[in-house]
Amino acid sequence: MTTATKRHGDRRISPVFLGIVAVMAVTGWAVWTDFSASPGIAVFLFVTSAWIVSLCLHEYAHARTALHSGDISIGTKGYLTLNPLVYTHALLSIVLPVLFVIMGGIGLPGGAVFIERGRIRGRWKHSLISAAGPLTNALFALVCTAPFWLNALAGVPLVFRFALAFLALLQITAAILNSLPVPGLDGYGVIEPWLSYKVRRQVEPYAPFGLLAVFGILFIPEVNHAFFGAIDAILRGLGISEAETYCGQDFYRFWQTSDACQAFVNR
Repeated sequence: MTTATKRHGDRRISPVFLGIVAVMAVTGWAVWTDFSASPGIAVFLFVTSAWIVSLCLHEYAHARTALHSGDISIGTKGYLTLNPLVYTHALLSIVLPVLFVIMGGIGLPGGAVFIERGRIRGRWKHSLISAAGPLTNALFALVCTAPFWLNALAGVPLVFRFALAFLALLQITAAILNSLPVPGLDGYGVIEPWLSYKVRRQVEPYAPFGLLAVFGILFIPEVNHAFFGAIDAILRGLGISEAETYCGQDFYRFWQTSDACQAFVNR
């Protein structure tokens, strides 16, 4: 009976995660209804909480896929509760991704869940576990962009529309960047099982620095311009204009909101 209760508790959604979802819902309502005296603060809280929710779902996808692939230790680690506080690297998993959003408007999840790979047999399973995270971000992006490409935005407040556009940008950048075959990112985890043992050993020491290396490279003006040009092209294909994502980020950074986007809303 104790074991059954414990297993049920291992999979029960954490109150911490539910609290973050509640913040997302309340601040989303505040943005929608223009309830807040400062819409920028409401946008900041809404997008940040939604981004953390997506990070939790990203890591949950890794954990759930690993569980079904043979790592039965996943449940006892608390990963199935969606609680971000149980992640192996809270700094990489929550703090740095949020800082990346604030500093550069880049969605880049970090590695978090510890998977006992020795319990899992089959290279395809290992690849699928790594791919599950970016695929979750891609699905989240589809949800965020659906109102745009379905032309279902009639009557939607502009500020909420801007916030949703910026959140979509974060999800798309997260899906693409985390799919890069760079050590430490999920894209490398997809191809790693297919590499020789010698290559894996040579690459292993660089894994802790892959995330920071990608972020650093994106600060090179030419790379940054080319990357976000491609992101803007994808968003345009999904019905989101560059102006909408720009204003979404502008409101998100409420401490430096420009008059242009505010004037556009007030027209």
